Order: sequence, then structure tokens, then C-alpha cells
Amino acid sequence: MANPNSFDSKDTLSVGDTDYTVYRIDKVEGHERLPFSLKVLLENLLRTEDGANVTKEQIQSLGSWVADSEPSTEIQFSPARVVMQDFTGVPCIVDLATMREAVAELGGDPKKINPLAPAELVIDHSVIADLFGTADALERNVEIEYQRNGERYQFLRWGQTAFDDFKVVPPGTGIVHQVNIENLAKVTYSREFGGELTAYPDTVVGTDSHTTMVNGLGVLGWGVGGIEAEAAMLGQPVSMLIPRVVGFKLTGSIPAGVTATDVVLTITDMLRKHGVVGKFVEFYGTGVASVPLANRATIGNMSPEFGSTAAIFPIDDVTLDYLRFTGRSEEQVALVEAYSKQQGLWHDPAVEPTYSEYMELDLSTVVPSIAGPKRPQDRIELTNAKQQFSADLQNYATAPEQAAEPEKDVVDEAVEDTFPASDPASFSADTDEELVAPTPAAPTGVPTASRISQPVTVEVDGETFELDHGHVAIAAITSCTNTSNPSVMLAAGLLARNAVEKGLSSKPWVKTTMAPGSKVVTDYYEKAGLWGDLESLGFYLVGYGCTTCIGNSGPLKEEISASVNDNDLAVTAVLSGNRNFEGRINPDVKMNYLASPPLVIAYALAGTMDFDFDTQPLGKGKDGKDVFLADIWPSADEVQATIDSSIDTEMFTTQYAAVFDGDERWQNLPTPAGDVFEWDEQSTYVRKPPYFEGMTMETTPVADITGARVLAKLGDSVTTDHISPAGSIKADSPAGRYLTEHGVDRKDFNSYGSRRGNHEVMIRGTFANIRLKNLLLDGVEGGYTRDFTTADGEQAFIYDASANYQAQGTPLVVLGGKEYGSGSSRDWAAKGTSLLGVKAVITESFERIHRSNLIGMGVVPLQFPVGETWESLGLDGTESISITGLTELNEGRTPKTVRVVAEPTEHSPEGKQTVEFDAVVRIDTPGEADYYRNGGILQYVLRSLV
Repeated sequence: MANPNSFDSKDTLSVGDTDYTVYRIDKVEGHERLPFSLKVLLENLLRTEDGANVTKEQIQSLGSWVADSEPSTEIQFSPARVVMQDFTGVPCIVDLATMREAVAELGGDPKKINPLAPAELVIDHSVIADLFGTADALERNVEIEYQRNGERYQFLRWGQTAFDDFKVVPPGTGIVHQVNIENLAKVTYSREFGGELTAYPDTVVGTDSHTTMVNGLGVLGWGVGGIEAEAAMLGQPVSMLIPRVVGFKLTGSIPAGVTATDVVLTITDMLRKHGVVGKFVEFYGTGVASVPLANRATIGNMSPEFGSTAAIFPIDDVTLDYLRFTGRSEEQVALVEAYSKQQGLWHDPAVEPTYSEYMELDLSTVVPSIAGPKRPQDRIELTNAKQQFSADLQNYATAPEQAAEPEKDVVDEAVEDTFPASDPASFSADTDEELVAPTPAAPTGVPTASRISQPVTVEVDGETFELDHGHVAIAAITSCTNTSNPSVMLAAGLLARNAVEKGLSSKPWVKTTMAPGSKVVTDYYEKAGLWGDLESLGFYLVGYGCTTCIGNSGPLKEEISASVNDNDLAVTAVLSGNRNFEGRINPDVKMNYLASPPLVIAYALAGTMDFDFDTQPLGKGKDGKDVFLADIWPSADEVQATIDSSIDTEMFTTQYAAVFDGDERWQNLPTPAGDVFEWDEQSTYVRKPPYFEGMTMETTPVADITGARVLAKLGDSVTTDHISPAGSIKADSPAGRYLTEHGVDRKDFNSYGSRRGNHEVMIRGTFANIRLKNLLLDGVEGGYTRDFTTADGEQAFIYDASANYQAQGTPLVVLGGKEYGSGSSRDWAAKGTSLLGVKAVITESFERIHRSNLIGMGVVPLQFPVGETWESLGLDGTESISITGLTELNEGRTPKTVRVVAEPTEHSPEGKQTVEFDAVVRIDTPGEADYYRNGGILQYVLRSLV
């Protein structure tokens, strides 16, 4: 549909010898007081106005945005591009490949299925730090990575050649978000539409929550589920509410000894306490100009940790300098400057936009910090770290049997284990064990927690030492957050150099790993002459990928792992990542701490979290004197001088010159050819999903749901991490059984993430989280339910029960509580729900993206009447449930409510009565209604394209 150009905003911008069509923001009344991020959205609506999805009224609503009102106006946002990592990107390309086949079966041209918005995929989630501490660790880890993931990589290489506007950055290049800011992001995009070269803001949605790192460049973008990403790739807009925008004023400058990591942990702490879930955060003020681009990216990266949708910095000279420094062309830099200034997107510290809420941080007040032991917002000032660790340890460590009763204040100090509902992976791993304090043990080489100690003697590689609660088992410089930032990476290298010069070494029980975000880091470490010092402390290169931050930390040494598990030791991990949720980093490690790269090395030297850097020495120097952290911490001037002398533009242009080509391994992969993928029936990684089986060009009328049974009855704050398959695959689980039956050895199971392209594995892992509490069962955790196809409604795996129900043709429903589906928006939380045969999810309230994703997979989201719950209505989950009124959708209307009737069955308690109520239908927009009528968003798009 043509753009009506209701505001006469279409204009021409000349930059050098090139003319660009632009849509001027200043044509809309009220534009000048809008925050930077909303101006970007305003341009997006002006350019995509079609009178149907994007209307004149929506544009006027955005122009007259009322800052302090609650979000209520829905708009359709069309991102300039989509960026993916391989775990979440593989299923997107699987679906596109399946759509091509479906188009051919419907008599269309399969080549019609291509990304309509440019899509880029960076393979960064698959390398695991199996090997470490040796010069050949990188080579061997990459070799294992290709062995594990060869099928997936062949498939992605086919996609790289088969689809237009789809590019793949091969393994061993870097982390998606760092590659994004260093190379992929344009800040101002230009593309031809209808024969006109159009300039517009670079905007992006990504299949990883930390897509927000690119906000540091002034690029508006955030993480979405795979279903939304696929829709965006296929030209469907992302539906969103005009958000509240929090203005975060920065003043002052970072003091000596404080890192960007300390700043971001402070901001995370502040914003978590303030409450920014679902909001945009925008940085402004005189302090912005003094924040280097790398620090801006570090702050933007942590947006999911403080809960906001985006955390953006405006465009200014710092942005332009970074673009030049990283090798962008002068033509591109000129376009960014001219376009941003014409559109009012250039930062003027003297102008304060209108914001919904205001916050402020004087950067000079930030102090060194870490965060842990289980959430990124649990900030601890470094000076208090030893004391706080001692208190937190009470919740994790079991003490020797001969221990005395605890002192009362010890219990009172224990940190309470609560999670905001919006947290991804927000489930507790608390135990009910009594908190006890032992008789103090004698020191054993390094200090141990004074109240609980349980030293165990371990021998590894001929060296004997004692392992205890709090000992650092993993010290990892990892993840996009910090490994993009030269100031903290070179500070770590300089600290290593100083430590080696003093004669210090890492403790023998610490697994030390270095996984930079791009090869540029390797280049500047080499130029600065710091690699040898890092390696002397065990920090050898293990891979270019997310590694430890996403749980790819690899195993601990066998002797250490056995000692930890046999003695139930609460050992720790220290990582420079962004997430430290329980069970995420390594199955042997109970307590996880986020820290800057130099502090990661400092803790490797200390060997324990039970350490006070101010008062305790890291060890004896070559001269026999105590060496403290202050003695080896590099000065800010030294760090800056090293940055200036060791990083140059040529490093970026060299490393990114052939970024999509890959190494010999990638280029020599046997790759299928052709427009339609040749599925391998023997593959356990990539299989054709059943979404389009039996599909015709005509839609099947929407039917009411009759005779459904309850698959799961859940409480409040069930997250997508509870629903989505994630982590390792257990041998005795349905997914493990499937792999075994298909000839896969236990050692080759890999993870759910690596097998996201195989729906058979993923269905079996849906609702299988070990912390899920299905209240159909009493006191049982994990992926279990009652199977009402059996006479007694026996306990069974959720997948097995689902298979039995589907064999009988019985539809399923899920009952839930408040904020159902909060956390990371994951495609398989919705896909798995649908493929298990669930037709409706009835809850008290939904997280917005998961609600939308359910509709996208043909599952209807319903809410109990206001003030009611499944418990208050008397639903126990044994009922047979029917839902009537959905057929109104066939008449082009979306019903506000539907009638739900829950009748007792042979499995219900004696005397149980029928329950009836009107459930609210949460199909909120005309577009969502279209998706649901078609059976899902993919079916809708497919029919539209054919």
C-alpha cells in the first residue's frame, strides 16, 4: 500500500553527491519535545504510514505523547533489520526453509520466501570452553565445536547461499553484539524503496535480549522472541505500545580505579530499584559527552538486567569518532552526521527533552563493585564483598555434622531469596536445610569463610591443595558486556602484567578462561605485548563466543568436580558477563559473581570470594613482601596510554574485511545447494517442523474448544525460562530418550540450545525445567503432570502425557497465575506450547511478548475475570474444559469474552461441581486476530506471499 504522506513529510537530503529521500520528523506537531528514542519511532511511522496498519492518528498520538500517562496507544514498528545469534537464529531459518517448501506445495515460487528486512546471523553461542589453560585451547575447542555442530553449520551455510538479504558471520569471529557495534550497525540506514534511495534511522530487533548493546551507538533496538524476529524478517511490523521513557541524567566523570563495569552495575542497581520494566531508558545531560562509546555500549548491553526495553544514548561526536575508528567509510559517517542533525536526532546537552520519569547519577560517586551471588542487580561494593559473601554463604553451604547451633544474628543476616517477576530465569534454588555454623577451622593456605568451613584435600595434576566453600572454581573473562570495552580489557591485561612481574600466580583450583568478543581484542593484546602475561596466569584464549556467560563454561577438572559434588561444596564463579542466575554458569557452581575483567583476574589470584582486597595480600612477591591488589592495579592514565598506543583503525578494517567468508573449516563444509532445503531424515539437529502440514490456501474456520484437559496448573510468575527448553539434556528425560533411540551417545547430546532446529527435541523439553511446579501434583518439581488418559491420572512426563492426549484427539489447556510468560521472550516457549497440543492458556495476566507469541502459534490467551483465580473459582485441574464464543472470529469480530465451562470428570473429587465463568480474550489488535484466524503468524505470512 502506498504511503499517504499525510504530514507532507517526504523531502530530499543531499550529502556530498548523493540525494536521499527522507521523512522529516519536524513536520509533526510536538516533535521538538520528544525524547530521542521516540523521535526514532516517529520517523518510523511517518515512513511506513499506509492508512491501515500505520495511520495518521497513530502518528498524531506519538507527536502529542503525554509523558506521564500509562502506555495505551498501540503502534506498528518496522525495524530496519534483524540480527540473530545461532541458538535462536537456527529455528528462524528452519521455518523459512519450511515455508519455501510449503509455497512450492501450494503452487507458488519458493524464491518468494526471503527476508524482506535484511537479516544477519552471528554464530557465537556454540563454542564451549572444554579445553583451557593451554596454548592450543582455541584450536581444540573450535575443532570440537565443528564436530558437535556440523549439521547446524551446514544448514546455515545453505541458508547463506539460498536466501537473499541473509548473511551469516561464521564461527570464531566474535560475539553478535560486539560484531554488531563494530561492523554491522550503520546508525543511519540507506536502502532503495520504489526506485528511491531512502535514508532512515538504523533500528534493529534481535533474537538475543542483549541486542540493546547497540543502543550505545544511538541505534534503537531490543531483543525479541524468534517468532517476532521471523515476522519482522518477513515484513510484518512489531506491535508495541508507545512506552514511558525514563530520562537518566549523567553528570561528572568516572574516578580513578573505577571501571565501566562498576558504572553499569551501579546503574543496574539504581534502575532495578526504580522500576523500568517495559520502559525506554534514555541517557542525557552534560556527562554524556564524557562517556566513551565502549562504556555506552556496556551500559546499553545491561538493559535486560535492569528490565527496560531499551537503554539508549543519543548521537553525537563520540558516535561519529567511533564509526571512523572502527573503519566505517567517510561517506557513511557524513550521512550519519547530516541526517541526525537535520532530523533533530543530534544530542544537544543544553536541551532537555520531556521524560516520563527522571533519574540522575553523578559518575564521580561510583565505587568499585561486584554483583552476586545470583542476580545482576545484587550489587556489592567491593569493600563489603567479604562480609556480604559470609552472610550469603549461609544460604548455600551445608556445614559439618558436628556444627553448633547458629548465632541468631547470622540467620538474620542471610539474604532473602526473592525475584521480581520480570526477571529472566527468575526461579529460586534455595534449600530448606537448616543454617548452621561450624566450629571454626584452621586456615589452609587462603582464608575461608569464618563461620562455615569444610576444607577437602584434592590432588590435580600432581599438585595437592584444599578446596572449600567460597573457593573460586571459575574465573572467566567472557561475554559481550565487557569484552567489547578496551578500557576494561586492557586494564585486565595490565593487571596481569603487574601480577606476573611481582611473581603472583592464579590458584590451581581456578578454571581460567579468556573469550574475547572479537578478534580485534586479540590484535590489541598482541600489540600491547600483554598476551604472555595473561597466559602466565592461565588466561589463554578459549574461543570467540559467549562461553561462560550462557553456561558454555565447559566442565571443571574431574577431581575438582567430584570433590565439589561429593562434599556439597558451595564453590563460586567470577565472570565479566551480564547474567549470573543460579544454575546458569556451571552445574557444579552454586554462587556466581559479575565483576570487571581486572577483578576477574584479581579473584583468580585470591582464589576465594572470602577475601578483602584492602586488608588481605594476594600473595608474596618475589622479594618476599606481601602484594596487595592496590600494588598491581593499573592507573587510569596507564590504561588510556595503552589504548592510544595499541588500538588502531586498521585492526577493524582487517578483521572485518571478509567477515562473512569464514575460515577453511567453514568454507570446506559440504553444503546442500538449491532453493529448497534437502532435509536429512537421519538428522537430530535440523528437522522439518509440522507447522504447514495439510495447509491449504483457504483458512480453516476457527472452532470452539471442547472436552479439553488441563496439562499444567501453574502459579504466579512462571517465566519463559520455566517453559522453554534450555541447558543440558538429561539421559532419562523424554528428549534424552529420543536422542538415545536415534543413536546419539550421551556424550554427544549437546544442549537444548544447540538443537533448537529439531522440534522433536524441543517439544520434549518444553515445560521440563527442573524448577517448574505443576500444581496438579503435590510437592513435585520438574516436567511432570497427571496423565488423565490413564485410569488413575498417573504422574507422567508432560511430553508423554501430551502424546497420549493427542493420540486421543483431546485438546489441552494450561492454567496459570499472574505475569505468565515474564522473562526473556523466547520463541520455543510458544512453539513448544502449541506443538504439545495446547489450544488455550488461561491466566490472571500475561507478559506482553509471550501473549503475542502464543497467538502467533495459534494458541488463544485468555484471562480469568478480574479478581478471580483458578483457585478462587474452584478449578483443581481434573476437569474437562470447554470454551465457546471463539467462532465470532470467523465473522471478522474479536469477542471480548468467551464462556468457559469446567465439568467434573472421573478423576475429580467426589461432589465437585461444574464451574462456569467468562474469560477475557487477549487478542488485542486486528493483526493478532488475523494471525489467529490463519492458525498462526507463519501461516498468515505464507498465504499473503502466495
